[in-house]
Amino acid sequence: MLTNVGPLLEGRRMVICAGSGGVGKTTTAAAVGLGLAEQGLKVAVVTIDPARRLANALGLQELDNEPRRVELDAPGELWAMMLDAKRTFDQLIEHLAPDEKTRDEVLANRIYQQLSSAVAGSQEFTAIAKLYELDRDGDYDVLVLDTPPSRNALDFLDAPGRLTGFFQGRAIRVFMRPAGISGRILGRGTGVVFGILQRVTGVDLLRDLSVFFRSLGGMIDGFTERAKRVGALLEDPATTFLIVTAPRHDPVEEAIFFHRKLREASMPFGGLVVNRVHQPPDDALGTAVATELGPALAERVSVATRELAALAARDAANVQRLRDELGDPPTILVPELEDDVHDLDGLALVRSHLFQ
Repeated sequence: MLTNVGPLLEGRRMVICAGSGGVGKTTTAAAVGLGLAEQGLKVAVVTIDPARRLANALGLQELDNEPRRVELDAPGELWAMMLDAKRTFDQLIEHLAPDEKTRDEVLANRIYQQLSSAVAGSQEFTAIAKLYELDRDGDYDVLVLDTPPSRNALDFLDAPGRLTGFFQGRAIRVFMRPAGISGRILGRGTGVVFGILQRVTGVDLLRDLSVFFRSLGGMIDGFTERAKRVGALLEDPATTFLIVTAPRHDPVEEAIFFHRKLREASMPFGGLVVNRVHQPPDDALGTAVATELGPALAERVSVATRELAALAARDAANVQRLRDELGDPPTILVPELEDDVHDLDGLALVRSHLFQ
């Protein structure tokens, strides 16, 4: 077992915290950022967790799509942001558009507005795309990403490849041929349907589709190149994945599943952080306390001690199974805390267990 996550992060530019829901992943990401800032580094923590717990843990009222500085008494700097997938996608269009006219056409297009909000993988891809931009700009020493629950987090591992496949696919190429939409692709019957739809709704969907695909045509190479670079960033040796879990059956199974997917995708795995681990009771202390309480209270203490011992044994068995399944990786245990983390003081307590 390790007592300090520092060696796992040495020389890393990007730290991605992944795991199932409810295991303290957001808190771990924030505590890692805090610990690195206290070592004198300039750190940005990025979350796509819709529960917005990161802002609370960092003592901020809110987070948005641009990094905000956390006030710390530390030699380094800690910044945090809450990813807005739609805004990030818009910024990507603004960056890739060949001119202002094309940019404005795409951003105002109804098809784009729906696609950028609802397309499968857009949130995951834009999360990594945002990290890519932050990495490229070079304003931070380390970037820490707090991801959604693990099976959703797998989406961003596949997102660069899926996006590349979409833009290089036969279907989209057909749509962008001259007369591809209004000519051979849509027959007379389909054209009538679009005409009725326009009269009833006032929406010229055929025109919107035509403008969308025509405008997008000049950006396909940019999207494809960006997706390739994002994929390379995930595989870069300067990136590391920390799998965050808890010593219970379901989170352990999720951790095993995610580790297997990381290995299959050749992604750099750094180690495990196991949160909320019950510690075995101090038998000598329990006996001494019980002696002072009298028979009735002593029995209650004895019951509580046995229950805690059972929980500690269960946790130890689950941790051992996890380490056996993953080939005895570097592992840090964070004990069960008395209260949930909801401010910087609580976050500092978690940090103390990660950076001992």
